[in-house]
Amino acid sequence: MHILLIGLNYRTAPVEIRERFAFNDEDKPRAISMLLNTKSVLEGVVLGTCNRTEIYAVVDQLHTGRHFIKAFLSQWFDVPREDFIDHIYIKENDHAVRHLFRVACGLDSMVLGETQILGQVKDAFQLAQEHKASGTVFNTLFKQAITLAKRAQSETDINKNAVSTSYAAIELGKKVFGYFNDKTVLVLGAGKMSELTAKHLHANGAANVIVANRTYERAVALAEKFRGSAYPMERLTDGLIEADIVISSTGADGYVVTKHEIASIMRKRRNRTLFMIDIAVPRDLDPAINELEGVYLYDIDDLEGIVQSNLKERELEAEKIGIMIGQELYAFKSWLNTLGVVPLITTLREKLLNHQQEAMRNIQNKCADLTEKEIRMINKQTRSLINQIMHDPIVRIKEMAGQPGSEEALNMFIKLFALEDMLEDGGQQADAREESYIPVLHRRVVTGQ
Repeated sequence: MHILLIGLNYRTAPVEIRERFAFNDEDKPRAISMLLNTKSVLEGVVLGTCNRTEIYAVVDQLHTGRHFIKAFLSQWFDVPREDFIDHIYIKENDHAVRHLFRVACGLDSMVLGETQILGQVKDAFQLAQEHKASGTVFNTLFKQAITLAKRAQSETDINKNAVSTSYAAIELGKKVFGYFNDKTVLVLGAGKMSELTAKHLHANGAANVIVANRTYERAVALAEKFRGSAYPMERLTDGLIEADIVISSTGADGYVVTKHEIASIMRKRRNRTLFMIDIAVPRDLDPAINELEGVYLYDIDDLEGIVQSNLKERELEAEKIGIMIGQELYAFKSWLNTLGVVPLITTLREKLLNHQQEAMRNIQNKCADLTEKEIRMINKQTRSLINQIMHDPIVRIKEMAGQPGSEEALNMFIKLFALEDMLEDGGQQADAREESYIPVLHRRVVTGQ
């Protein structure tokens, strides 16, 4: 039994490849069913986001698992294997588990420490559970990954510092205003960055949005997204008087707003604080504006400086999470290593109890004058003796299961107590080519048989 991950993401595949491997939400149940019916796959979880597609699987053998999951991807998305083979990554066992932990914690995301991925991991796991694709191994692994990610968010500052220019603008604005309630935002130009920053400001409480643009129709289209107002450039002065926050990105060759103009406007505003963000290159806003009292002007370099500083802070927090991941990986490995012990202990107990019951029948046949009370006492004492006999071997095999060479130890345990026939008679015949009984034991645990 092995844990296998095959996937592609924003690091390994360009968007034109990733979009060919995007799972439709409505089709995911059918995809999970098809994956579970794929040869070698015992459990499966499908994780699909805009930046990654990953197949997590518990497989009986690694080489067949790799082959048939690649075939599944090729068949499901109708893409020849040679078109994507160079863009996928394959991680096995410990490496696959560590990768899942990093993904859930946001350490493998395009934006370090982002939290949206945790919800996507939870949804993928829940869908697998609903369709009986997640069993003993993944039920434990994914619950552990989700719990770890929640701890990472609550016990570290991984997501407290802005690491995008639009969020950096929000962070700066909060330092100036404290909050954005009842604030008016003037968007000068209709560029994507201006729109994104305005969107975040609006989401953080900015009440009114005004858009001024040379092409009035584009101003109207953007303003409608925020239920705001559109001004032609001829009314720019009016917008500057009304606004508390200005976001500028016009693509103009020279300054769109000068220090002299803002100085005149500030008198009309009665020196009410003005927060200005210049995202344009070349700059729209005269840098000398920053010399005016009551005006806070920031350009793209200021925002990038904040982003880089915050990114370093997140990287320090990511190191803390890395330690947590190491601890959780060890805990999962310890649990997984003892997984094969469970059916061994059950089988040994069953064998010894069969002998005990046979002995009780012989005692009753030879000692017909025993009372019910005496029979119960003998039965109790012989069962107690069996438990005492089993105690030390069980403790030792559990210890050995967590150490290197555990498979050899488990096989030796089987041979010492002559459990081979009972394991096979349980309906899980070992492959004639397999010398080890451990894959059989793991299949019994995974499938619940």
